[in-house]
Amino acid sequence: MDYSEVASKYAELEAISGRNELTRILADLLKSAPSEELAPLVYMTQGKLKPDYEGVELGLAEKLALRALVSASGMRQDVVYSTYVKHGDIGTAAEELLKRRSQGTLFSEGLTLKRVYDTLLRVARQSGSGSVEAKLRELASLLNDATPLEAKYIMRTVTGELRLGVADYTVLDAAAAAFLGGKESRSTVERAYNVHPDLGFVVATAASKGLEGVDEVKVEVGVPIRPMLAERLSSAQAIVEKMGMKAVAAEYKLDGERLQIHRDGDVVKLFSRRLEVITSHYPDAADLVREHVNVRKGILEAEVVAINEDTGEYLPFQELMHRRRKHGIQQAVKDYPVALNFFDILLAGASDLTPRPYALRRKKLEQVVEQTPRTRAVPALSSSDPAELEKFMEDAITDGCEGLVVKDPASPYRAGAREFAWIKLKREYRSELTDTLDLVVIGAFHGKGRRAGTYGTYLLGAYDDKSGAYTSVAKVGTGFSDENLARFPRLLEAYASHVRPPGVESNMVPDVWFRPHLVVEIIAAELTLSPIHTAAMGRIRQGAGVSLRFPKFTGKVRDDKRPEDATTVDEIVAMYRRQVKRVE
Repeated sequence: MDYSEVASKYAELEAISGRNELTRILADLLKSAPSEELAPLVYMTQGKLKPDYEGVELGLAEKLALRALVSASGMRQDVVYSTYVKHGDIGTAAEELLKRRSQGTLFSEGLTLKRVYDTLLRVARQSGSGSVEAKLRELASLLNDATPLEAKYIMRTVTGELRLGVADYTVLDAAAAAFLGGKESRSTVERAYNVHPDLGFVVATAASKGLEGVDEVKVEVGVPIRPMLAERLSSAQAIVEKMGMKAVAAEYKLDGERLQIHRDGDVVKLFSRRLEVITSHYPDAADLVREHVNVRKGILEAEVVAINEDTGEYLPFQELMHRRRKHGIQQAVKDYPVALNFFDILLAGASDLTPRPYALRRKKLEQVVEQTPRTRAVPALSSSDPAELEKFMEDAITDGCEGLVVKDPASPYRAGAREFAWIKLKREYRSELTDTLDLVVIGAFHGKGRRAGTYGTYLLGAYDDKSGAYTSVAKVGTGFSDENLARFPRLLEAYASHVRPPGVESNMVPDVWFRPHLVVEIIAAELTLSPIHTAAMGRIRQGAGVSLRFPKFTGKVRDDKRPEDATTVDEIVAMYRRQVKRVE
């Protein structure tokens, strides 16, 4: 398949915003691809090279991408840089510069989708000494043979800024339309994706095996399942009413990291909430599974928490994050031991338990997990009495937990869903919000006084899952330790941009922009309307968005969350309305 055909369709997709038209164009593109190139085409249309759980990251830093453009265009560095600044988009800059390129490209070789994909895969996998120059050579070789339009989308792809408005579910809609007869098959395709979150695999299966083949996609050890998520309510009474005044199952909500644990004999893989393989961070947790989980083949979920071995006390999330390092893991295992609190089992042997009710899964979990100082089924209570649930929450907080997750005992495990079958209940923080928010760093302002020479405050955004944009919601400068003030610039360096990144919406202009990547946890006094911030602009009042009053960084960097997993605009609107209702 010629890459020029792909680039032309990308241009069509970029020019429209209607969901139906996006789906139609994407379906046409999928139908035109040879079967063996469908999976690579799907990955690249998502700005990826492999499913997330394989950990192949392509995003190049702005400086490196611009160096490749200097080499391919034959233009001076200052010309390339000024063109980029003018457009605020490296893809559009590449398109303009290559239009001005000399006619030496008359003898260039036409690009195919396979060549572009294979080259970018080599770029992503380069590491070690000389890898930077090798990446430059590979990327420049593509740009030398690219048309201006092809260069536009190649550069956007390598910097992680493709931004075609094509979300995962748009791809599923397009696959259903292209290969399965339309909307009637959509739920089947979505179920397959939720239990096997590899869009390339699901689309290729739809094309080659039809609806029957998609329906046969099953839960599989080694392939992470998209996690089921919880909604939020502010009281036990509201939760019991929401669940129909029946007995509910309440579990401790621990201050740790959610793990999805896959075991096949002695092989144990640990996946994060982001579906990344993180076994290397927790080798001792994998050992605990081998020693204390009595199922040879299965998938379980647990919260891993740092523990004081002398007292058995659970430690804060910040202590656990010392384990998220590439080097010195063995020393970190000694310094920061962990415990596993299991809260669900999704597969046991050949039995897929996801369609079964929570009550049955909990019973099975208690049968297979040994109770030890380092492993247990998370403490749980069954009750329909709000007062008893509130008391249980106070016990949880006394034990170092954040609160409770309350579950409908009859509910199946709905992979990828956020619904009221699971509801978070957290402690009231006096006049503060009843829950924290996970927000994305989209900008920073230079510090003054004691913070001179580093960033003093950060601009934060909420994720709008309808538009795919990150919309500004707050500017935060409190709650940062000296360690975090020194650490944040290093965490953000690779994502810095001198221009506002595509997909970021903010009326406030920081000193430095950042491509959405880093997620941080924030608490605030309340939500308030703002004419400046763009989150939920016009949703509650014309000309006003929603912002945070007295926001404060809690100290938690949410490495376990992708930017798309951040608190959404819809969630913030719902929290604002609940807050107003309480005041009334």
